Amino acid sequence: MEPTEKAAEKAAAPDAVDAIIGQWHSVRPELDVRVMEVFGRVHRIAQAVSGHMEKTYARFGISRGEFDVLATLRRAGEPYTLSPRQLSATLMLTTGGMTGRLDKLERAGLLRRSPDPHDRRGLQVTLTGTGLELVDKAVVAGLDVRQELMSVLDDEQVEQLSALLRTLLGGVTRA
Repeated sequence: MEPTEKAAEKAAAPDAVDAIIGQWHSVRPELDVRVMEVFGRVHRIAQAVSGHMEKTYARFGISRGEFDVLATLRRAGEPYTLSPRQLSATLMLTTGGMTGRLDKLERAGLLRRSPDPHDRRGLQVTLTGTGLELVDKAVVAGLDVRQELMSVLDDEQVEQLSALLRTLLGGVTRA
């Protein structure tokens, strides 16, 4: 049996969510708990992947949250500069939470803060060359980990799952 087949077989085996659903069926058989299956698994997947990503980014001396700051600056394109407010809005962080991350990343030499030439009261946050090099390596490492985790699905299943999750996310965020 191929490694991918073994992973798929293991993934298809009953899991902790099945046990929870079974318990609900035993004590409240009239309830339709299918939504618990979906959200329970989405939550557990998110937690598991988060753990894998923390370990991956730790190899680069950064946390997942710090990676998110660097990656947001990288995605902005040259000159890899955004305001702290833009970063906070993109990452859905308070300004206090953002300041802590920026302080650590600046001390590490991965970004720099400078006055905004267009706003005397504002700041700009810019990736340094070291930060750019690090985030480019970290993003590849993170994609490799995610690809390995997704290897239990074939390409068609990945496309279907992505489309279904996009639909669900749209419905959840409109609610």
